[in-house]
Amino acid sequence: MRRPATGSGRPQATDRATLSTLAVDIFTENGFESTSVDDIAAAAGIARRTLFRYFPSKNAIPWGDFDYHLDQMRQRLARLPADLSLGETLRRALLAFNEVPDDEVEHHRRRMALVLGTPALQAHSMLMYAEWRQVIAEHAGERLGVPASAQVPQTIAWLLLGTALSAYQQWLDDPAADLLELLDAGCAILIDSLSV
Repeated sequence: MRRPATGSGRPQATDRATLSTLAVDIFTENGFESTSVDDIAAAAGIARRTLFRYFPSKNAIPWGDFDYHLDQMRQRLARLPADLSLGETLRRALLAFNEVPDDEVEHHRRRMALVLGTPALQAHSMLMYAEWRQVIAEHAGERLGVPASAQVPQTIAWLLLGTALSAYQQWLDDPAADLLELLDAGCAILIDSLSV
């Protein structure tokens, strides 16, 4: 059953996080392909053009305020003590980046099921993954004294992304699984492979 657009009396949703949360619920209920930008705007009580001030495309909406989270991760990595190993800094950053308050876990599960399971979102997801990997590569390159574009930092960034995606897939497949435990276990494998 399609979720109807909200009528009068509903407060307008006018920030990225709120709009994205609303949209993920509607996408999950009605299907990504079957939900238009107009549907999301109507449910949020805003104009279509207002929605596009927050998100450049429909495909960007499920990602929420991803740029903010990337900035937070970049700052977190910069604040970590220099005497920590590269592997440990990556582990801490990955766990912190993916920590979700208990009351938001089920919604986060719906968001990630949408992002990872919707074919129409895969091309946009690759753009988001590239931005995420760049933050990791910059950190690894700085630690190793080489450009972020060099092979080793880029390889480390791809490995960490693979660690995260593998953990998320396991988490989505098993509702009883703990996401942070899965991420930590994946990081242990990655850390063992890094001798720096």
